[in-house]
Amino acid sequence: MALSKPSFLNHLIRALTNSRLTRPHAPPRVYLPVRHFSFATPEEAAAERRKRKRRLRIEPPLSALRQQQQQQSRPAQAPQNPNAPKLPEPVSTLSGSRLNLHNKILKLIRENDLEEAALYTRHSVYSNCRPTIYTCNAVMAAQLRQGKFSDLLTLHRFITQAGIAPTVVTYNLLLSLYLDCRKFDLALEQYTQLINDAPFNPSPSTFRILIQGLVDNQQLEKAIEIKNEMETKGFKPDPTIYSHLMSGQAKNSNADGVFELFEELKQKMGAEEILDGVIYGNLMKGYFLKGMEAEAMEVYNKVLGEGSSIKMNDVAYNYVLEALSKNGKFDEALNLFERMKIEHDPPRKLSVNLGSYNIIVDRYCVEKRFDEAIEVFITMGEERCNPDTLSYNVLIDHLCSNDKLGEAEELYKGMSDKMVNPDEYTFVTLMDTCLKENRPDDAAQYFRQMIESKRRPNLAVYNRLVEALVKVGKVDEAKSFFDLMVPKLRMNDDAYKFIMNALSGTGKHDEVVKIVDGILREDPSDFTVELEEFVRELLRKEGMEDEVTNLKMQLEKEKAEAAAKAAEAAEKAKAKTSNAMADLLASKSFGRKDNMNEDVEEQSAEAEEDAAANSVSMATEVENEIGDAEEIEEAEVVGEESAEIEDNSVMSR
Repeated sequence: MALSKPSFLNHLIRALTNSRLTRPHAPPRVYLPVRHFSFATPEEAAAERRKRKRRLRIEPPLSALRQQQQQQSRPAQAPQNPNAPKLPEPVSTLSGSRLNLHNKILKLIRENDLEEAALYTRHSVYSNCRPTIYTCNAVMAAQLRQGKFSDLLTLHRFITQAGIAPTVVTYNLLLSLYLDCRKFDLALEQYTQLINDAPFNPSPSTFRILIQGLVDNQQLEKAIEIKNEMETKGFKPDPTIYSHLMSGQAKNSNADGVFELFEELKQKMGAEEILDGVIYGNLMKGYFLKGMEAEAMEVYNKVLGEGSSIKMNDVAYNYVLEALSKNGKFDEALNLFERMKIEHDPPRKLSVNLGSYNIIVDRYCVEKRFDEAIEVFITMGEERCNPDTLSYNVLIDHLCSNDKLGEAEELYKGMSDKMVNPDEYTFVTLMDTCLKENRPDDAAQYFRQMIESKRRPNLAVYNRLVEALVKVGKVDEAKSFFDLMVPKLRMNDDAYKFIMNALSGTGKHDEVVKIVDGILREDPSDFTVELEEFVRELLRKEGMEDEVTNLKMQLEKEKAEAAAKAAEAAEKAKAKTSNAMADLLASKSFGRKDNMNEDVEEQSAEAEEDAAANSVSMATEVENEIGDAEEIEEAEVVGEESAEIEDNSVMSR
């Protein structure tokens, strides 16, 4: 009988259920490990380990085979040139502990503790948390802002030797330093190194810094060459660079050059009207040079009139402000200055900067309106434009030049409250004014403060102070400054002659002999033939002409004794070494036999090891001494370069 489909399914389910109920449970399977317990003895465990190692050497794991096949399948890379310049680290490396280090150093910079920031950076180079080049750039930028050029050069030399690859910002900082110190030859050399050797291209800021610095150093033709080279490298015409060049032409009273640059920029940009307002202030200067006052004011009304589409920022305003204030339009300049302060809305719109206040203060001082100049200077902080060292120097210089030393000293005393450090120019200006007003004690105090603040005056400043002190009869104080500055300055014959003549005039010939002794001991080359004749003539008047000869003989005797002691010490060391070797050879030749041979051999081996260790330690000491000498020599070179740069910086200002 055939079953229907539902009946068949019910029958099948019932049959399966009955068979599952009646089927006995199968016993569970037991999976026993191969080894039930650990090894019975350490020897068995060691034997098993050796067996596994042999098996791995004969049959390496599949992962090792795959890695070897992948390495073989990769194409062989060409070896890198070890002399090739290193690429700087990406910004992404500034994270984690290195970012924490960066923030700590930035905090020290904000607290104006640049010495600690630089020292912390140097110590971190060889620590577990190595600083990035971006941290080093931040420290060097702060040093540049405060005029600490020697510290910047020292830090840059250190990070270069440590193998920290520079960025384009590092090159820009060095360019700014050399140009501020009127070392445009070194700046051009640094630029050439950037173009030829750096693994990256210069930035637009590089060209702006270089061209502006060349213009400020009266190198306008070279600046134009750099501008043309910039265009050949694919950079677009930059109105900021053209504004620097136009400013240079205006300083040279070349109005036609100003107009030619303006027309050239218009042609290259392909626009009837240039919307960047940074060039219009210098265009006004060109019209003023031509005597075309109406055209200059027409440009002014066009740029700053209602409905003007020209974009003006703080730099563009400053060019216009300078053009007005220096060409008989100071009232219009004051009105523009008030408008700039009203429009100033940082960070949305920047219309005023520190240069704006410097222009107004300088012009007030030129017109002998010192009270208003000081009032504007005091209100500088209202627009978040805190004065810097240059701002103080401008006002202090004007006050000192107009017999207002008291007001200048009050400004100097307030610099510490504003966290502004005076530089050499500040101290020298106050010192010279005190000498002019017959205040040598105050002048000496300013000179001493300059030394205590680790500023370095040049030889001309020292000579002015010493001459003034000797003139009023303060020879002992002049001698104290001579002793203070001898290690810091390289004195010439005139400086030595002056102080020796002043001391002999007061009967202190023994002090003259001490000075000669110091010269002969430190650097005999400074004791020239001319200076020696001067000293002998000076001492001959007192019957002491043989003192110079006696000093030379005494020094030669001391040198001979020192050489003899060194030779004697070398002979003693050589004899001691030969005796030790003889004893060692004797012990090997005539040592005990049989069961004592092993003891003799052990003693001989120990002696040889001690001798080798001594030779290694002596070699290490010699290498350390050589390294210290090289470091001292490098430090002296850096110090001389830094001193020369600082001297040029002081003289340039």
